[in-house]
Amino acid sequence: MTEPQSRRRFLADVGKGTLWATIGPALASELGMVPAVMAEGKAEGLNFGDLEPLVRLMQDTPVAKLQPALVAQMNKGVPLQRLLAAGALANARSFGGEDYIGFHTMMALQPALKMAASMPEKEEALPVFKVLYRNTAQMQATGACEHEALQPVAPLTEAQEITADRLRDAVRHKDKAEAERLFATLVGKDKEAAFDALIYCVQDNVEVHRTVLPYRAWDMLGIVGQQHAQTLLRQSLRYCLKAESHRHASWDEHGRVLAKALDEHKLLGKEAGTRGADDAFVEKLSQTIFGGTPEQAAEAVAAALAEGFDPGEIGEAISLAANQLLLRDRGRRPEWESAGKPVGSVHGDSIGVHASDSIHAWRNLAQATQGRNRFACLILAAWQVARDRGPAGDFLAWEPVPSKYQLRNVKAKEAEGLLEELDEAIRGNLQAQAGAVVQRYGELGLHADEMFKVFLKYGVSEDGALHAEKYFQTVWDEFHRTRPAFRWRHLIGLARVTASEYGRPAPGQAEARDLLGV
Repeated sequence: MTEPQSRRRFLADVGKGTLWATIGPALASELGMVPAVMAEGKAEGLNFGDLEPLVRLMQDTPVAKLQPALVAQMNKGVPLQRLLAAGALANARSFGGEDYIGFHTMMALQPALKMAASMPEKEEALPVFKVLYRNTAQMQATGACEHEALQPVAPLTEAQEITADRLRDAVRHKDKAEAERLFATLVGKDKEAAFDALIYCVQDNVEVHRTVLPYRAWDMLGIVGQQHAQTLLRQSLRYCLKAESHRHASWDEHGRVLAKALDEHKLLGKEAGTRGADDAFVEKLSQTIFGGTPEQAAEAVAAALAEGFDPGEIGEAISLAANQLLLRDRGRRPEWESAGKPVGSVHGDSIGVHASDSIHAWRNLAQATQGRNRFACLILAAWQVARDRGPAGDFLAWEPVPSKYQLRNVKAKEAEGLLEELDEAIRGNLQAQAGAVVQRYGELGLHADEMFKVFLKYGVSEDGALHAEKYFQTVWDEFHRTRPAFRWRHLIGLARVTASEYGRPAPGQAEARDLLGV
């Protein structure tokens, strides 16, 4: 919500407005001269306080001038984290979770900052610039900077208790005004309770964007600040509201399965267990989830939760099941090819990348929420993997990469030679061969850090069809929280995706490297 203005601040804004018209929005934004009212007759919108000048810079700077402006900000001592925070708020205000490229860009912001922390010295800004460039380009291309999606919302003043059911009912009835006011009230009282209520709405339909967006928004609060929780999380609420226009009877199927699982296994009101699982248990549960029907997969996870197994280890099994979709994928069919995503490719919105990103989000949502949601997120994650696999046949019949043939073609037996072979396979778009090199590297017990550096380099340089940053972070997290016996499967998946996406440089990266002198 817009904060109250003093008389001095009001008069200062009037002066800034005059200068704004004289020198133009980009330079005025860079100088921090942003009027509260941008045009005659236009109501004052969301204002982000001391971040507002940078937010306006992200929205109003022509994309051809954005990266020089970002370098200028860095030269003045503005850290990457602050630039990214401004980009996130600009994205939320402009798109409100309702633009396809917009919400994909939002989901890439935090991963880009984490990638920056692992980049070589002087190259740290490259992944952040890459995503901020995409962010401003989409705002400029769609006119979102002139027609902002999010406006201030006043909370309700009634004394009646606001429940998760009431918020979900407002979403189901497509009552945007009611849902937004209910959510604003919840956020004002208790951010964690508001998040739990939002996830209750998210669970109404199981699909990748609906799942990943709220987790990424929640994860961004550590960068943007808790005071902006309503702005960031509203994107997920608006996504759910917009999706109601396409409600289908099939949406109710997973809800029935979830309710049955929670009831029959007496999970409502139950505390999460801490029981450890051995390798055999995790492998068997993973195979049950991957090979069973959606209902069987959900039932298996609910039973494991009821037996007191640690949710983290159950999530590990679900993540490994999702990874099988990527390792077994035959790639895009001719009828699915599009610009930048040719036949046989697995990068971008492939079934395996989507499944892996979804389960990564469900696992993190289970940790970030409480009560019923902690169990529901994992049960729905298992249901989704089995549903995404499709009918028995294709994925169950296909063998995962790499094959024995590719493994025989790996020549090197030490780290340096294997890293060279990996780089060669990526540049040749040899997905399965890249995976074979990774498997051999893991079998030799070599440390993964150098291999991650290879994937990081290409995850930044290549376009990735909106998914490079997000999927890189998914694999980084899943690798480091998966037991040694299975963790290399995640890196084999990243090898496939990296080899698939190579050869399509990210827009703006050549300019960014020149500006940064790297």
